[in-house]
Amino acid sequence: MTATDDKTVVREYFNATGFDRWRRIYGTGDVNKVQLDIRKGHQQTVDTVLNWLRSDGNVAELTICDAGCGVGSLSLPLAQAGAIVYASDISEKMVGEAKERAMAAGIGSENLTFVVQDLESLSGQYHTVVCLDVLIHYPQEQAMGMIAHLSNLATNRLILSFAPKTLGYSLLKRIGDFFPGPSKATRAYLHREAMIVEALQANGWTVQRNAMTKTRFYFSRLLEAMKE
Repeated sequence: MTATDDKTVVREYFNATGFDRWRRIYGTGDVNKVQLDIRKGHQQTVDTVLNWLRSDGNVAELTICDAGCGVGSLSLPLAQAGAIVYASDISEKMVGEAKERAMAAGIGSENLTFVVQDLESLSGQYHTVVCLDVLIHYPQEQAMGMIAHLSNLATNRLILSFAPKTLGYSLLKRIGDFFPGPSKATRAYLHREAMIVEALQANGWTVQRNAMTKTRFYFSRLLEAMKE
């Protein structure tokens, strides 16, 4: 499968069966045990980013690009905290759901903008660019290109999460490949942390903070990089 095909598959999946599945996972309603575990893991990653940004004490002064915003799990609380947020996602349905959640929360468009865009077409300049749980959908070479592109959008900080490629996680992924299930419609790519760090450094970044979220069915490495 080519990189272009990967992007097409991701877009179509999250505009069809994947949308219903992940809307439930990122919601508050009843889900099965696996989905509940993933929900908790994803929320831990979001909470870590929020805690990092809040600890600096200047969220209301920031312009933030939430690249791959999904249903707005990160964008909404950032906008509520006063940040100017530009939130994008490849899926039109995901963006529509995010808009509905923003309206239900009473968040206006004054400091929160939603658009349907893939990562490669994003433009502009932002103090902070955040890209959570997106790189897992793309192979190494394309992920490196995305990091370079996102680096051009961020003036001060870039925050990324990815599924780390270790022996243990590679074995888990291989076992999972034997049981694809009806909802597993996109490939899951693991990335070596050393290569992610190398790509960040090549684009002028230095990793300042890191964290690992690990539940039974969700694992994500989180890196915060600042300009050198």
